[in-house]
Amino acid sequence: MELETWLAFFAACWLISFTPGAGAIASMSSGLQYGFWRGYWNALGLQLGLALQIAIVGAGVGAILAASATAFYAIKWFGVAYLVYLGVKQWRALPSDMSDDSAVRPMGKPLVLVFRGFLVNMSNPKALVFMLAVLPQFIDPHAPLLAQYLIIGATMVTVDLIVMAGYTGLASRVLRLLRTPQQQKRMNRTFAGLFIGAAAFMATLRKATV
Repeated sequence: MELETWLAFFAACWLISFTPGAGAIASMSSGLQYGFWRGYWNALGLQLGLALQIAIVGAGVGAILAASATAFYAIKWFGVAYLVYLGVKQWRALPSDMSDDSAVRPMGKPLVLVFRGFLVNMSNPKALVFMLAVLPQFIDPHAPLLAQYLIIGATMVTVDLIVMAGYTGLASRVLRLLRTPQQQKRMNRTFAGLFIGAAAFMATLRKATV
């Protein structure tokens, strides 16, 4: 991959990652609930989903899925249902009184958070179709494809890890300001609404628009 091409792709990765979406909401939600170090496991799961999507596109399977209305809508409605589930879970999350500095945050299991992040990315068919449309523009068909997709994957994952660290860290700092259960309850319900909003947006996606 030429340096100029990589720099253009590198810039595009930052724009894509900074665009608010289900991944950003999930990262902030995890940071809010569990703090930065525990909540960041969710970001690792997001990257596993992203890496798998890149592999699917690189293998050519993405084109098949993009052409299949059945596959598109099956993934879409699974994603809608999962985001609604996360919204309900966030709404029902139990707050804790953190007016005492010694209060302990809830401990999410790392593997559960990784799997949650993985499902958030993998259940978004629009992301797969988007990458199918964007990634080939940075690929030289006359050069070895595997090396190019490895560079693309490493670049996207690295940038997204940094951006999701920012989202997770920002939310974890907000947690320090939420000292009472009532404040935490309002914030939990705000994020629940964001999850439901992301689900509603995904529900509007139509195969004809891609």
